[in-house]
Amino acid sequence: MSALEALITEFARLPGVGRKTAQRLVYHLLQQPRERMATLAAAIATVAERVNPCAECGQPTEDVVCTICSDPRRDATLVCVVEEPSAVAVVERSGAFRGRYVVLGGRLSPLDGIGPDALRIGLLERRLASGGVGEVILATNSSLEGEATATYLQQVLAGHPGVRVTRLARGLPVGGELEYVDGVTLTHALTAREELR
Repeated sequence: MSALEALITEFARLPGVGRKTAQRLVYHLLQQPRERMATLAAAIATVAERVNPCAECGQPTEDVVCTICSDPRRDATLVCVVEEPSAVAVVERSGAFRGRYVVLGGRLSPLDGIGPDALRIGLLERRLASGGVGEVILATNSSLEGEATATYLQQVLAGHPGVRVTRLARGLPVGGELEYVDGVTLTHALTAREELR
């Protein structure tokens, strides 16, 4: 395989990047000065060398423990479980959560050969074993795999009495119009409807 073909193949392995997009990216890089390609290659090599999962939550960090886990102002009694590090960034942008996280590094997907051992469930269990956790928020995606992961985690957490297990609310988006909502979202919204007083 040529160097060009190998790079296209590697780009195509990225999420959301198909073969045609990978080709466009590679050909774009080829039009850049060599220094630009060297800078990109060096940045990728540096990340591969320096960045590892946080020992406490699993999100990427250059330190042993990330800034969120080492922040004494964060509420250690509240743990939000997410599938990927990108979800941490989304929750943090909301400004509504001041607890800590566990990043699973994926979701259960038996068809893809991803079982519980492939996820960082051990980080959650260690956090619970250390004591002090009052609530675990399951913030997995509402996909079939995300729901299966949440159900599995509920079973794991059932062995920890005194720990409240919650799930992110699902339903209609704020500002959304009912006629454009898919059936699954509408079903969740109807099931989790609230009483008005």
